[in-house]
Amino acid sequence: MNIHDLLTEQTIFLPLETSASKEDIIRQMAAGFKEAGVVEDTEKYVQAVLAREQSSSTGIGFGVAIPHGKSAGVVKAGLAFAKLAEPAEWQSLDEQPVSIVFMIAVPEANVGNEHLQILVALSRKLIHEDFRNKLLHASSAEEVIDTIKNM
Repeated sequence: MNIHDLLTEQTIFLPLETSASKEDIIRQMAAGFKEAGVVEDTEKYVQAVLAREQSSSTGIGFGVAIPHGKSAGVVKAGLAFAKLAEPAEWQSLDEQPVSIVFMIAVPEANVGNEHLQILVALSRKLIHEDFRNKLLHASSAEEVIDTIKNM
């Protein structure tokens, strides 16, 4: 799966200015999905992501979170990326705040494990410190997409 194909300029936030609340970050990124035509019912999608967060945190460590949700409000699979202006608390596994957020949107009707395929593809890249550092220093959407494509 080529996850870089799921990103658009509307779903890349460099930096994402935020009040540092997890819900605020999720809502701002969901608005990017709406603008990109990935989500048609933003509130349904946001509620699915927040429900997933309540079951267990998507803060995976290394300053990274990967919130995700399956929802009837999602039209097609999408990926969003944000480099946060200020680190945010995410109840991460390593108890550290996050600076990088990837958010995944998948239609509820998708029978397969599309969100798991996206998670696996992302995780394979995120284990590399060099990859995370390149994302932290990216200054354009093109740079983010190139980093994801070429790592």
